[in-house]
Amino acid sequence: FKKNKRPQTIAEFMTLLQPGRATTVAVDTTEINHIEEATQLEAEEETVYEAKRMINGHEYVDLGLPSGLKWATCNVGANAPHEYGGYYAWGETATKGKYTQENNVTFGQKISDISSNAQYDTARANWGGSWRMPTEDEIEELVDECAWKWTTQRGVKGYKVTGPNGNSIFLPAAGYCGGSSRYYVGECGYYWSSTPYESNTYDACRLSFDSGLHNVSWCNRDGGRTVRPVSE
Repeated sequence: FKKNKRPQTIAEFMTLLQPGRATTVAVDTTEINHIEEATQLEAEEETVYEAKRMINGHEYVDLGLPSGLKWATCNVGANAPHEYGGYYAWGETATKGKYTQENNVTFGQKISDISSNAQYDTARANWGGSWRMPTEDEIEELVDECAWKWTTQRGVKGYKVTGPNGNSIFLPAAGYCGGSSRYYVGECGYYWSSTPYESNTYDACRLSFDSGLHNVSWCNRDGGRTVRPVSE
């Protein structure tokens, strides 16, 4: 082969690779440019895909639930899945130094489901966009349709919740706030829903869990508990 002649067949190319044969092969820089452009395009498409997992600046996971509901990867007030985030009394949108029945704005008040109501919905008020607190039925779906595994993430105990499609979220065991103290941190998790108890004006629905169980329960609205937002 002459210098700068490009091999036309695989056999010719393999001949050029024989030991002791020093041959210069012409390279089509246009093909290289095409490869570089394709690689760059793939990276850009991947970035776009990641961006689609964000709603109003907050990341979500599609767990493959029957409802199609998307669950956020972090609690309100947290910057990473393993962080506890803020503690909120039911129907309130800001944390505080002391949690009592006297300073809870919804305790004793007749009120309907607060999901998407920015006056009371912790997620909507803090994250905006389409983010909101999950309803009782949506927490029930998370409990019934997902696999729950007690685990530790970055030194924080909690549940890895895996949906039907294999995607998962982590719910840290943040405990709760009563008065000016925190209780059961690292042992239990309590996450508010948007649904009030119909039979009285001082309870609301929550997700409750410890290392041995996870279910839907009811409790007084005045306690400070964590919030994991959802969105359609």
